[in-house]
Amino acid sequence: MELSHIIVLALVQGISEFLPVSSSAHLVLVPKLLGWADQGLAFDVAVHVGTLVAILIYFKDRIAALLRDFFASIAQKRAVGQSTLVWATGFGTIPVGLFGLAFGDFIEQYARNGALIAIMTIVFGLILGFADKKSGAKDEAAITIKIALIIGLAQAIALIPGVSRSGVTMTAALMLGFSRTASANFSFLLSIPVIVLAGGLEALKVFKIPDSLPWSDLAIGAAISGVSAYLCVRLFMAMLQRISMMPFVIYRLVLGVFLLFRFLVGNFALII
Repeated sequence: MELSHIIVLALVQGISEFLPVSSSAHLVLVPKLLGWADQGLAFDVAVHVGTLVAILIYFKDRIAALLRDFFASIAQKRAVGQSTLVWATGFGTIPVGLFGLAFGDFIEQYARNGALIAIMTIVFGLILGFADKKSGAKDEAAITIKIALIIGLAQAIALIPGVSRSGVTMTAALMLGFSRTASANFSFLLSIPVIVLAGGLEALKVFKIPDSLPWSDLAIGAAISGVSAYLCVRLFMAMLQRISMMPFVIYRLVLGVFLLFRFLVGNFALII
């Protein structure tokens, strides 16, 4: 890969992974719009590893506290501190895992087209805007297993490019009366097992490829996506203290309309 392609795609992944704008859609669309060759599965895995490391570093203290409470709850056979949130994160991951195994190949084959991504970008942007108006004051302590499963079901929809995993999980949490900060925090926690599981499955496919991998390209991509993701998460969480989700809603609507014109109207004009 050319260095410029590596930098742009890694930045796209790092910046969009945890924002409610759909990183998978951007990784599909950027090469299409710029006329680049597909970056390949190995590169996608590498940049996802970068974003995983970023969120682990950002949440390192929170994760350590959660794990302490979790193992203490097992030893004491009762809820301890925030141990319920660990169980909630695990149960919230089940739906996307089941849906991915059942429909992943179908979605990969039929759902990665520009027109569908444009429609999903607009539709779920509007839903995010509506949910933002319904946000409440609940924090993560109010997340039960039932609520986690509901948010997890919403997360499964994000297998369709353009929906946005972080966007749809935040939307579901906001609709259930959680604050913007709590919705974002739980969305980020849910991202950890999802990235680990999805990245692990894709990595198995990559290592079955007999050709030698471009390790230097992958390392550069992972590093850039990791640094940009960490900075983006910090900025995003600071912004949520002062603004609503509306800037992201507007961005999705503008992007969706542009893509509709590009992939539907543009293609129609070529036909006639």
